[in-house]
Amino acid sequence: MELQFNSVEELYKRVRPALTSKKREFRRSGINYIKEEDIWNYLIESKWKKSAGLELFNIVDDILNTDNKKIEDYVINKMGNFKRDINFDNINLT
Repeated sequence: MELQFNSVEELYKRVRPALTSKKREFRRSGINYIKEEDIWNYLIESKWKKSAGLELFNIVDDILNTDNKKIEDYVINKMGNFKRDINFDNINLT
C-alpha cells in the first residue's frame, strides 16, 4: 500500500508524532527553544532539498536520527539572522 500526500501540510501532519518525539529529546537535554517547525524547516532546507523520491520511512528516520547539534546550530543561526533584520533604533520602549 503506497501512501500519497496531496500537500506538504498533509505530510507534516502525518510525521508530526516523530517531530514531537524529537522536540522532547531536545527538552530532555535542556533545550527548550526548538520547535517542531524548526526541525522540519532544517530538514527541508538542509537535507531534503537535494533529495528526490523520499519515502515516509526515510522522512521519519531523518527526523529521529538527525544530529541534534546540527538542528540546534541551524536554529541559533536563524535566530541570529532574525535579530540582525530587526532595526532596534526605530523601537520606542517608553
